[in-house]
Amino acid sequence: MLIYLRVLKESFNFALNALRNNKLRTFLSLVGVTIGIFSIIAVLAAVDSLKREIEGSMSGLDNSTIIIMRFSFGPTEIPRWKWQQFPDVTYDEFQYIERNTPNLEAASFTLGVPNESIKSESNQVDNVPIGAVTESYYDIEALKLGQGRFFNAAESNSGSMVVVIGDEIANQLFGDAANAIGKEVRIYGRRFNVIGVLEKEGAGLFGNSKDTSVWIPVNIVRRIFGDNNKNTFPQIVVKPEKGVDNAEFIAMLTQQLRLKRGLKPDEVSTFFINQLQGFADLIDNITGSMNLIGLIISGFSLLVGGFGIANIMFVSVKERTNLIGIQKSLGAKNKFILFQFLFEAVILAVIGGLIGLFLVFIVSILASQFTGDFEFVLSPWNMLIGTAISAAIGLISGILPAISASRLDPVEAIRTGM
Repeated sequence: MLIYLRVLKESFNFALNALRNNKLRTFLSLVGVTIGIFSIIAVLAAVDSLKREIEGSMSGLDNSTIIIMRFSFGPTEIPRWKWQQFPDVTYDEFQYIERNTPNLEAASFTLGVPNESIKSESNQVDNVPIGAVTESYYDIEALKLGQGRFFNAAESNSGSMVVVIGDEIANQLFGDAANAIGKEVRIYGRRFNVIGVLEKEGAGLFGNSKDTSVWIPVNIVRRIFGDNNKNTFPQIVVKPEKGVDNAEFIAMLTQQLRLKRGLKPDEVSTFFINQLQGFADLIDNITGSMNLIGLIISGFSLLVGGFGIANIMFVSVKERTNLIGIQKSLGAKNKFILFQFLFEAVILAVIGGLIGLFLVFIVSILASQFTGDFEFVLSPWNMLIGTAISAAIGLISGILPAISASRLDPVEAIRTGM
């Protein structure tokens, strides 16, 4: 065992000396591998960061959450002209589902309404997203309050003039979130009492953030806009109890709503039940495809780098043929010569890979600085992948030159090198 370790150590030292003595050749070999590893790891890191940001923006909602509306999240077999005629879900249907659906942890009726200005005395914030929801949405979305409270069931049902605002809205209107509780703001020309301020969240991937949103009871919006206004976008958000079979729950939910709408067995459901898990799977498929395309494109760069190392190693074998013959005549084994050139190729590739990783790290820092709250992350797993790929490329690129060097006849090698 000690003999093999000594052989490995001496081979490693020979490889390092060879790289030091041929700096220009080493540099040219490094360029190809560095570009290849940089391309691959940059793609992996970018896709991972994008996926992490999307998942972070959805983190408040459980994957089992179900959204009922007249549109589908994904492709559907129902023709477009037909589903465009589907009626919107109603508050009455929400109450029916809430009363009659077993294994239901929480349900909320929400309305998507146009952005609106919010005012307080001389201060005003324009184009503010309004969340019109029932009180249960607080638990479904897992909202976090920094100050005050969320509106309760009585306030939601009666349509009390209360509002919960985001941290950034509070700072712009009142200078500090702590000063917002109990203050009055005007939305839709009506006075609302601020009862809560959400915790600071930071900007989302697409610029959306709860920091710049406000939340009011849905029945206020129903009074203002009415139940048949096309400017609203009604949804029923449902969260089943933990451990419930989702397929059975969705089937039961479908049956309940079909019964409420009086649909016959041969009639198509005039609504869509969208599960958040399906949206998460869609994201996984998209990011997986992006990874695959990026890896294929980057693989060509790495292939060029691998050929470059192989070519340099063949040149190195030819230049050191005389030295190989002398080493063999002095008793060097074939495996010593093999390891010597193999280590040289692997070290060359790994150094190139580490430089590529370092460049990705620098780019990730710069990208995070220029993109604001979007964090470009180079994970340890991606660093490990980059190092492993570098070593593999060096091993594959150096194996043939190393084998050819180890099989040289010592006498012919000395004679050829003269």
